[in-house]
Amino acid sequence: MLERTRSKKMTEITFMLPAGHPAGETSVVGDFNNWEPGAHPLVARGDGARTVTIAMPPGEKVAFRYLAHDGWWFDEETADSHDGRNSVLHT
Repeated sequence: MLERTRSKKMTEITFMLPAGHPAGETSVVGDFNNWEPGAHPLVARGDGARTVTIAMPPGEKVAFRYLAHDGWWFDEETADSHDGRNSVLHT
């Protein structure tokens, strides 16, 4: 799930996964971090859901995916679109 908080200068995107799905460490990778695995790991909250919030300039188109334990890549179902390879969001 994605949540957006917009201001004039930045858009904060919160990437959220439910508790236990998938098992193990997961990070979000994409254009915003040069596709660097582990640069933005999702961290467990009190309710078990895992999140990470990233500030990005508004008005951009950003490709991203999740990378889970054992090299498992997967997409975000609630992304603005999918380009055939990646999830896409508009900041």
